[in-house]
Amino acid sequence: MSTLKIHNLETAPEESVPFLERSLKANGRIPGLHGVLAGAPGLLEAYQTLHRLFTSSSFNKEELTVVWQTINVEHECHYCVPAHTGIANMMKVDPTITEALRNGQPMPTEKLQALHALTLSIVRNRGHVSDMELEAFYANGYEERQLLEIILGLSQKVISNYVNHIAGTPVDTVFEKYKWDAATAQTN
Repeated sequence: MSTLKIHNLETAPEESVPFLERSLKANGRIPGLHGVLAGAPGLLEAYQTLHRLFTSSSFNKEELTVVWQTINVEHECHYCVPAHTGIANMMKVDPTITEALRNGQPMPTEKLQALHALTLSIVRNRGHVSDMELEAFYANGYEERQLLEIILGLSQKVISNYVNHIAGTPVDTVFEKYKWDAATAQTN
């Protein structure tokens, strides 16, 4: 059950309306998460800004998906895992990557596995990663920029995952077919 209001253009604080209009234009609808975030205009603006910055980072569509879904799954976000499964499908990301992420299975390439491993370590250890983890990341072709961009993606996901936990945001109808439950995910 949702504990926070899901706003629309009529109920949102005035300062949130331009951001909801942007969501409507970009998505053809207002995602439930954006409706909840609208309760604090600065939070909705921050989320949309972080999303724009992260999608404009040096990561390709597969790498964006790995960072997003690694965090979503680790945070057990009932809303974001299905949403990013649908988004990955729209971006034409190989479904084996998405399914592996949803089920805690290895990535299909060493490079994506290195990205997944470091992202997971950053989340689990609150940014305290070892030199060995960093060396493995860099050995797979990543650089300092990508390390910092993981933190950019994490910043976006902390907003969405935590808000969804508190709000109990219902999964958007368009993503219901991708529903996910941490308790039933197949993990290795």
